[in-house]
Amino acid sequence: MKVWNEFKQFAVKGNAIDMAVAIIIGTAFNKIVTSLVNDIIMPPIGVMLGGVDFKDLEIVLKEAAVGAGGENIPAVAIRYGLFINTVIDFFIVAFSMFVVIKVMNRVLRVRGLVQA
Repeated sequence: MKVWNEFKQFAVKGNAIDMAVAIIIGTAFNKIVTSLVNDIIMPPIGVMLGGVDFKDLEIVLKEAAVGAGGENIPAVAIRYGLFINTVIDFFIVAFSMFVVIKVMNRVLRVRGLVQA
């Protein structure tokens, strides 16, 4: 029952609303970072590496085929180019959040709201 009371106190204080707003803003920010990586950062890197499009980098394990009944069987591939894009996305988001938290802590420390 103690957990339920803590949750009610958490929800009533407005923290749940703050968290919901943060999640929505974070989702939008993630879309911006994904576009930054896919549309701004990776194309020049691909050109410098000889015209490579990272979205197309893959290791095909099994080629696409047509089944006995005429249905298309898609290829099985390890898409490491998309993985590289996702890793870069992650590092940009993680670094951005690090900077935001660092600045926020500095502001709160200057205002005397948090101790060092």
